[in-house]
Amino acid sequence: MSYQVLARKWRPAYFEEMVGQEHVLKALINALNNDRLHHAYLFTGTRGVGKTTLARILAKCLNCEAGVSSKPCGKCSACQEIAEGRFIDLIEVDAASRTKVDDTRELLENVQYTPTRGRYKVYLIDEVHMLSTHSFNALLKTLEEPPPHVKFLLATTDPQKLPVTVLSRCLQFNLKHVPREMIAAHLEKILTAEKVEFEQPALQRLAQAADGSVRDALSLLDQAISYGDGVVRDSEAGQMLGSISRTHLYQLLEALAANDAEVMMQAVDELAVMAPDYKSVLAEMSSLWHHLALQQQLPDATSIQNYGDTERIQALAEKFSPEDIQLYYEITVRAQRDLSIIADGRQGLEMALLRMLAFRPETGEDVKEITRTPVKKKQRAVKVEAEKSREQETVTEAKPAQSGTSENWDEILTQLNLAGMPKAFASHCTLKNIDAGLVTLQVSARHESLHNANVEEKISTALSNYFSQAVKLKIEIVENKPESPAERKQREMQEQQLEAEASIASDPFVESLTEAFDASIIPDSVSPTR
Repeated sequence: MSYQVLARKWRPAYFEEMVGQEHVLKALINALNNDRLHHAYLFTGTRGVGKTTLARILAKCLNCEAGVSSKPCGKCSACQEIAEGRFIDLIEVDAASRTKVDDTRELLENVQYTPTRGRYKVYLIDEVHMLSTHSFNALLKTLEEPPPHVKFLLATTDPQKLPVTVLSRCLQFNLKHVPREMIAAHLEKILTAEKVEFEQPALQRLAQAADGSVRDALSLLDQAISYGDGVVRDSEAGQMLGSISRTHLYQLLEALAANDAEVMMQAVDELAVMAPDYKSVLAEMSSLWHHLALQQQLPDATSIQNYGDTERIQALAEKFSPEDIQLYYEITVRAQRDLSIIADGRQGLEMALLRMLAFRPETGEDVKEITRTPVKKKQRAVKVEAEKSREQETVTEAKPAQSGTSENWDEILTQLNLAGMPKAFASHCTLKNIDAGLVTLQVSARHESLHNANVEEKISTALSNYFSQAVKLKIEIVENKPESPAERKQREMQEQQLEAEASIASDPFVESLTEAFDASIIPDSVSPTR
C-alpha cells in the first residue's frame, strides 16, 4: 500500500479530533443536538486551520444514517463515502477554478432536486471569495431561500472580499490560529502513535514554523521525519527549516554578557559562513530573550522546559539583569523590523549587537550585581583625588568637610554644578553623615538603577570641589531612608496641586457654576500658580 501523508492520514473525522477551535465546535455541536440548523454556514480563517475539514464533518453529521447529531457513527455507508470523498450528495466545488457565472448557474440547476441518497444535499464551496461578482449575484437568491433539503457550506481565507449581501445570509464562524503549544502536543501524539522517535524542542520548532496552521505543521513533520531518516531531532529540524543552531546564539549572548565585542564579531563571522536568513536569526534571538525573561520571573514555566537547554538558559539568565533583557528584546525586535529597509542582513544583525553593547552600563561586575539583587543593602566607595584649590578669602571662602550632619543636602546640591544622570541620582539621595572627608549618602533601593561608577565619580568630584579638599564618597542602598530632595519637591508639588484644586472648588463663582449646570471640575485643568 502506498504511503499516505500525515496531513491526510490524521485528518479529523469527528469534532472531538479537531485541534483547537472550541468556540466554533461548541456552537455547531449545540445546533446539531438541538436541531437548530441554518441553511448556510461560512467558515473563515487562514490556511490549514480546519475550514474544509470542519465542513466535511458537518456534512457527515447531517447525512449519517443513524440520524442528525454531533456524533456521526462513522460506520454507515454515508459516513464512509463522505470520508472517502465519493458521496453523491456532497458537492464540493473549488471556486478558484470555477469563477464564471455560467459555472455557478450550472451548479444551481440541480438544487431543486431532492438528494439521491442522503438526507441533505450539501454544497461545499471552497475559496468562495474567488467567485466573480456575477457569480455571487446568481448565488444570492438560492443562498437566501434554498429548498429545505439543501445546505450551503462556504469556506474562505479572505472574507473581506465577500459581498455583504452574502455575509448577511450566512452564519459566519472565524477559525483562529492554533496555539503553538497545542500544535506541539498534537505532533507529539501523532509521533507516539506512529512510533517515531523525537526530541521535544524539535516539535516546538516545527510548531513555531507552522505559524498556527495544523496542516503546515503536519507537512513539516513529514519532511522532518524524512530528513532525519525516521527520527525527529532538534538540530536536524533546525537545519531543515534553515534556522541556525542555538549554539551560535548562546555564543553571541555570552560575548555580550562579557562585554567582549571582538568575540562577538568572531561569532558573527562563524555564523555568516552558513549563509543564514538574518531575519530568522533575529527572530530566534528574540525568542531566546523571551525565554531568559521567563527563566528569571517564572523558572518553572512549561515553555522553558519544552524549549530545551534548561541549564544553558539558567546560566545565561544569571548573567543579565531583567532591565537589560527587556532592552535587548526591544532592540532585537526593532532590528528584525528594520531588515526590510537594509540591503545587508548581516549589517543589521551586527548593528543590533553593537547597539546592545553601547547601551550596557560602563561598569563591571559590581554594577551588574547591584542590578540583579536590588533588595540587599550595598555599600561602595570610589576614591577620587581632586586637585586642592582654594579661592582667595576676598572672593569666597571654601567650606571644610566637617564632621556631623548639620549640612543641608538641599543647599549643597544646588551648588554642586551637576547635570544629567549624576544630578538625578544625587537628588534622590539623602545625606547621612560627613566624617573626616568621608561623605555618606543613602539612596532607596528603587532608585539604585540610576547608580553606576561614572555617576559616583562625578558626584565625588563635585563634592571635592565644593569642600576644596579630596572627598571620599560612600553610597548606601537602603530600604527606608529620610526624604530626599526629589521626594520633597514632588511632595510639595502635590500639596500645591491639592491646595489649588481646593481653592478653585471653594471659589463662589465656581460653586455657582457647578450648581447651575451640574458641572464638575477637571483636576488636570487646574495648576498651581508659581
